[in-house]
Amino acid sequence: MTLSLTLACLWALAATITAFLPMRLQYAPGLALLVSAPVLIGYLGWQHDVWVVLAAVAGAASMFRRPLFYLLRRALRPGGGEGRE
Repeated sequence: MTLSLTLACLWALAATITAFLPMRLQYAPGLALLVSAPVLIGYLGWQHDVWVVLAAVAGAASMFRRPLFYLLRRALRPGGGEGRE
């Protein structure tokens, strides 16, 4: 198994462990996982085929679906996502 696949498996394991934490303790590791995901997916793309990258993107998006939906709703809100007037 390549280094990028090994790191992706460890990332998924860390995300699973983070999900078991109480919500107040999930923010710091969740943010670290969210920031490291694009770098890891890029590394996977460099070493593997596009199908592996698509699977990794689908896995990361499914783990972070609620924050991604929140950011999408906020971005699509009238007024460009700025505060209420």
